[in-house]
Amino acid sequence: MTKKQGDFAVRSSKNTGSWKEMAYAGVLSFLRRRYTRDLNGVDVAVSGVPYDGAATNRSGSRFGPRAIRQASTELATLDSFPFGFNLYENLNIVDYGDCFVDPHHPETIINSIEKHAAEVILTGTKMLTFGGDHFVSYPLLKAHAKQYGPIALVQFDAHCDTWEDDGSTFDHGTMFSRAVNEGLIDTSKSTQIGLRTYNNKDYGFKVLTSPWVHKNGVDEVLDVIKSRSDTSPVYVSFDIDVLDPGFAPGTGTPVSGGLASWQVLEIIRGLGSLNLVGMDLVEVSPAYDHSEITALAAATIAHDWLCLLAQKNGAVPQKTTN
Repeated sequence: MTKKQGDFAVRSSKNTGSWKEMAYAGVLSFLRRRYTRDLNGVDVAVSGVPYDGAATNRSGSRFGPRAIRQASTELATLDSFPFGFNLYENLNIVDYGDCFVDPHHPETIINSIEKHAAEVILTGTKMLTFGGDHFVSYPLLKAHAKQYGPIALVQFDAHCDTWEDDGSTFDHGTMFSRAVNEGLIDTSKSTQIGLRTYNNKDYGFKVLTSPWVHKNGVDEVLDVIKSRSDTSPVYVSFDIDVLDPGFAPGTGTPVSGGLASWQVLEIIRGLGSLNLVGMDLVEVSPAYDHSEITALAAATIAHDWLCLLAQKNGAVPQKTTN
């Protein structure tokens, strides 16, 4: 047992394990993971994409990655609930830092994000990415589809993000229609969860609206996702505005009538049997948050997705949690 204390993110010489930290102090990384771009033996690289130039309403999600890292510190202090194991002994996770984007040269944005993601994915390392606005999913999907082929998308969102796109716009409401048109997404395998805005074209996605989820429940949602995804490579794209504004006020385009934190956590925790290849979590805008509840929800959702990968690595609970 090491006697070192504090700032594991920059002082540790290894990725696994952890040591004592003050939850309210120290260098911020996601879950106090080590900052490094050495991916040798790494299972998951966590990275931020601080870009919000495609937002159509309130901006500020460029500060999302920083807010999610800050909200994750308490999660890093204990074994994972409800999984019952130490995540950091069962999964090799690093904080890869943020993708550098130049907002003054928007023509470079897509290539910068795609290249950043490819550097991770091509090593065999999975990627957990924090936006930024939802447009960042488009270059991330480009990178993943080059590695895995057409992706089964599991999209949590208040909006479909499949409005018409001319193939050149920077719009966080059209990038999935562009991705479908370019063959990045297999919509016959894909599911959208929590939608509560209208579009008369579904592009072949199975749409589980927020009212549908409320009426039919978590188990039915999971049955649909699993039956559609089957063994295909699954990419989870999580827009924090899928949550009702009462649970996630800190976002750019809030819509009433959304899901509760407990609902999305139960759905995420039920995805462990899928062929999970990547995840992004986007649209956290801390300027509109209250008491960090949006950032905390985001950090917990991301943490639980990592726990699913740890389970695939063979992690088992130290004791049964009811």
